[in-house]
Amino acid sequence: MTIQRRIIPVLPATPTEDAAQTACENAEPYALMVLGDSMLPEFAEGEIIVVEPEGLARDGSYVVAMLDEELIFRQLQLRDGRWRLHPLNANYPDAEIAGIESVRGVVIQKSLPGSRRSRKSYVD
Repeated sequence: MTIQRRIIPVLPATPTEDAAQTACENAEPYALMVLGDSMLPEFAEGEIIVVEPEGLARDGSYVVAMLDEELIFRQLQLRDGRWRLHPLNANYPDAEIAGIESVRGVVIQKSLPGSRRSRKSYVD
């Protein structure tokens, strides 16, 4: 048996107006991979989180939110009438946000890549 190899070129994409949009509709859940160690010990680098854009964000929820024009994954906390984004790893600082409208979605589930049995849900 002869193995044939093909070369498939990778060409740079020209950004279009649609490229700024996600492939998901606004109300559809989407998955993200955890990067870094700011949410240890609950969320390790490489784990997959499922985010519900229209989920109910409340004190203690794990959320994806806008901070300094970037999306960030943190625990939402309400302290002294102010909302803040709290990393679980004490090596990272809390960040205050203008309001709950900065939240872009609520984490509803996590799983290890390639593992159907290792799932944890974060909604009631």
